[in-house]
Amino acid sequence: MSKHIDTTPIEVYILTADYDIKGTVYVAKYTDSNRELTDLLNDKERRFLAVTNAEILPRNSSQAPRRYNFLEVHMDYVLMVHPISQALFKEPTPDFSIQLSKFKELRNKLNQTKPF
Repeated sequence: MSKHIDTTPIEVYILTADYDIKGTVYVAKYTDSNRELTDLLNDKERRFLAVTNAEILPRNSSQAPRRYNFLEVHMDYVLMVHPISQALFKEPTPDFSIQLSKFKELRNKLNQTKPF
């Protein structure tokens, strides 16, 4: 059985109410590159999002990240999926918790700004 014949991997950050998840999801190879994740997330038949090489950090805790080879996230709990390759601020840091803390700082600053 060949693995992922019609799919391509995308590294993503997945935000839920309680967790920040970094991992890989697989999208259809034949989809327009701007629609890959959108099509995956809007699939009405899909109840879970399969994630490989997952690293989970609890949002309001100082616990160490948990790592899983495979994880399924219920679609109802996904708040946002962000492709890592399109991250605005990229720094060569191997530690996900450092990247996550910078992301949280930026998110807090954005939440404090006034809307247009």
